[in-house]
Amino acid sequence: MKTLTRVDIVGLGALGVMYANDFTKALGKANVRILADSSRIEKYRSQGIIFNGSPCDFNYCDAAKESSPAQLILYATKYGALPNAMEETAHLIGPDTVILSVLNGIRSEEDLAARFGSEKIVYCIARKMDAGKEGNTAVCLNHGELALGIMKGGLQENLNAVTELFDRIGFPYALPADIQRDLWSKLLCNVGVNQTCSLLEGGYGIVHVPGPARDMMQAAFREVVAVANAEGIPLSEEDVLQWTATIDSLNPEGEPSMRQDSKAGRPTEVLLFAGTICALGKKHSIPTPVNDNFLANIH
Repeated sequence: MKTLTRVDIVGLGALGVMYANDFTKALGKANVRILADSSRIEKYRSQGIIFNGSPCDFNYCDAAKESSPAQLILYATKYGALPNAMEETAHLIGPDTVILSVLNGIRSEEDLAARFGSEKIVYCIARKMDAGKEGNTAVCLNHGELALGIMKGGLQENLNAVTELFDRIGFPYALPADIQRDLWSKLLCNVGVNQTCSLLEGGYGIVHVPGPARDMMQAAFREVVAVANAEGIPLSEEDVLQWTATIDSLNPEGEPSMRQDSKAGRPTEVLLFAGTICALGKKHSIPTPVNDNFLANIH
């Protein structure tokens, strides 16, 4: 069996910091490379990275100067930064490299597979966590889990290698029966709550109570169900109700990632969320008025 002893991480947003911290503690600093360009590394070092109130001691590596092929590489950038991240790290993707993406949406694995080969991809969904980042400070009280699986072209031995590593270090994960359905289910969540909170400029609390915000979120959920069904993905009203219940359990003062991005003046993932649903709605002649509104008014 392939044995993974080193992890590379690209991107230090909220999830990137959390996973960098987890893997560094489990494997040791020397076995976790934080890959970036020289200017970004200088910024990380000068500002420092804080996770849950403690400074992080990460192994920052200039990707351009590294030559040892990645064993397991985890991409944790925003989707808009993924093309550049792939090019910066392409020379480190070897024949035995395993690739994980914790990016939102359903596109990143497809892009990575097209660039590096589908056999290297283990599909991944980051879920059940409450990570957030402001400036150089990340906070996460619930680390959640990674849902893992392979799809057409993937290799079982790569999935086995990841689960063996996670078992060895006590890292939480799940193996859903249908990883593609779970990817779409997570997309449903992001399309509804992330975009509603971003457009209406509020935290989770605005969708916890009956009213226009909650109605907007659930209507967006149902547009995803309709489009997913047309694509052959068996989402249903049960997914709408389950995600509503999950969101109701979150801290009302907390904010989804898109709301954090819009407050900070960063580019949002509206094209990844509403953009995907609107395009597929047109493909299947399915109306998507809520997502049309998101696409027109979230920037």
